[in-house]
Amino acid sequence: MIAQSLNFTNIDIEQFFGLGDDTNPLMMLIWILPIVLFIFYGQRIQLQVTSGEIKKAIKKLELYKNESRAELIDYVKNTLKPKEDPTKKLDRFLDYFTIMPVDMDPNGLVDKVKHIVRSREDFTREHVKSLSTNQNELDLTKVQTLLEIATSLQLIYKVINHMFLTAKKQNNYPLILPLQMILPFIMEEAAAIHSAISTFKLGQPVGDGIGPMIVGRMMLNLKKENIAFQTVLSKTNFDGRNLFLLKAQGPGSTVGRPGDAVEKIVSENKIDMIIMIDAALKMEGEESATVAQGFGAAIGGIGTERYQIEAIATNHDIPIFAIVIKQSIKEAINLMTKDIAEKANEVSSQLLEMISTNTSTNDSVLIIGVGNTVGVPQ
Repeated sequence: MIAQSLNFTNIDIEQFFGLGDDTNPLMMLIWILPIVLFIFYGQRIQLQVTSGEIKKAIKKLELYKNESRAELIDYVKNTLKPKEDPTKKLDRFLDYFTIMPVDMDPNGLVDKVKHIVRSREDFTREHVKSLSTNQNELDLTKVQTLLEIATSLQLIYKVINHMFLTAKKQNNYPLILPLQMILPFIMEEAAAIHSAISTFKLGQPVGDGIGPMIVGRMMLNLKKENIAFQTVLSKTNFDGRNLFLLKAQGPGSTVGRPGDAVEKIVSENKIDMIIMIDAALKMEGEESATVAQGFGAAIGGIGTERYQIEAIATNHDIPIFAIVIKQSIKEAINLMTKDIAEKANEVSSQLLEMISTNTSTNDSVLIIGVGNTVGVPQ
């Protein structure tokens, strides 16, 4: 009886859904309705699903923005101890913008960019100084870096939020696709910048400082001279070669002005080779803290310093060699990891081998430690 009952139930279900009849109206409705919905409303459904994911990311960006601003204001109040509340002045700093020069005629464009960027740096430095008279150079560089972090996070938030709201306002799914594709990379960079706040506040070395750290160790117990703004030079000898050691002035948070320093050194001395040591972003799948050698000016930034060094080397026929220590963007601007720090000895050995192999006795070699020298003395 039970078997018969089950058999009748199965027959009733098959008849109800018309599994044996392709012309059953209910089955046609079940198959056709989703197709119609996706044809007419598929883009809107996709927009809603994608919007939910992007909203979460934008809320996190807003949190990063607000926290970096609060950290900046708190650090200025507790460290510089200004007589007046600096909040309004700092908020004005956060909204500063830089208009790049016209590039229709590329002639002299690099010099124009260099002038505008340095004018902005000088202006910001002087206004940070005006916050309080009770400050030293180290605190000043920290505040400038924290200001750059807060400004960067605020700009990222504004741009991403603008792109999202524009696409949402127009119910335009294709417009939101580029944002969806680049958002993971933006969030990775924003998270790295946000997490770097505590490191710079404490004045600890970052991964990007591995170049200055290696050259700074070579400068120990040597005489230092200020060769350019926030840039120091030492001289020594190795195996009959004259070594010029150059890095940003630590332990402040600065990259110095190596371009100006190289120009002055080369104008006063005959340099036979330039070696630049810097951090480099690793590719996905590469191991962190791997060392690689190459050719060319290993220096980041907007390109003005690199252009200046390349032009000097070209005019004086000086070969440029490079040694880079690969790392992720998070490792580059956060507390230097043990793996990266331990590569200093290996890089130093490769550096001396490179000098011995590619130069002769009495040659002069300029060695530049490129990167932010926060927490790295000399």
